[in-house]
Amino acid sequence: MNSLFLLLTLLLCTASHTIPTLSTTDSIAYPSIPGTETTTDCFNNDELVPVRREVYGGGRIFDISHRYTPDMPSWESEDGVGQFLWLPKSMKNGSQANNSEMKLPTHTGTHVDAPGHVIDHYFDAGFDVDTLDLDVLNGQALLVDVPRDKNITAEVMKSLNIPRGVRRVLFRTLNTDRRLMFKKEFDTSYVGFMIDGAQWLVDNTDIKLIGIDYLSVAAFDDLIPSHLVFLEGRDIILVEGLKLDDVQPGIYSVHCLPLRLLGAEGSPIRCILIK
Repeated sequence: MNSLFLLLTLLLCTASHTIPTLSTTDSIAYPSIPGTETTTDCFNNDELVPVRREVYGGGRIFDISHRYTPDMPSWESEDGVGQFLWLPKSMKNGSQANNSEMKLPTHTGTHVDAPGHVIDHYFDAGFDVDTLDLDVLNGQALLVDVPRDKNITAEVMKSLNIPRGVRRVLFRTLNTDRRLMFKKEFDTSYVGFMIDGAQWLVDNTDIKLIGIDYLSVAAFDDLIPSHLVFLEGRDIILVEGLKLDDVQPGIYSVHCLPLRLLGAEGSPIRCILIK
């Protein structure tokens, strides 16, 4: 009997190394991707390795949000975000469950700006992230490549030839090529909108969602003026710190959801593109 049991066990282990486990992509939070199927090791089943990815659904869904890490850049800091996550209640220390706590600025990583960010009477009136229009934050969007040798001026905006009727545009710039969002030290030389580029966009396009690939849509030298142009009318939403690596320019469906933080002028946001 013992010999028969051992033989069956060996046969099952052999099969598990040759036949991929069935994918349950539609029903689990951690979908498998082709070529990364896990197998069962009957003699070493205590090693669990989660798969982290940027693309889902066979190349159809792109996660364009940055993963939060202590080394990601923070505004005007040389040291990055630093520790932002703690585990005050740990099962290893006797708690019934693990419960983390998080503390970080609301304009960290991939995030959204509300009108109260730079206009104080809007802040006092309650124009926070909970008032942002989800219809603007979700829908058809255009991803464009900005000329790499300059900030986004009126001249650059004209050269992009963005037609009327386009409501959501994600601007990929030199920031992506330089991988600035992957560098801990804040860099004031990032590419963003100059005030004339911001004004040209407001006056000559129908764009209501502006996305960019560093911590601010506005160039450092025109930081507040460009923000004021965009946010004064309270109809344009700014999404900053997008991860636009390895995504082809073109038309996608964008989906961005900020946290409902009552009273907050900014919020971390999860954004995806769907072909």
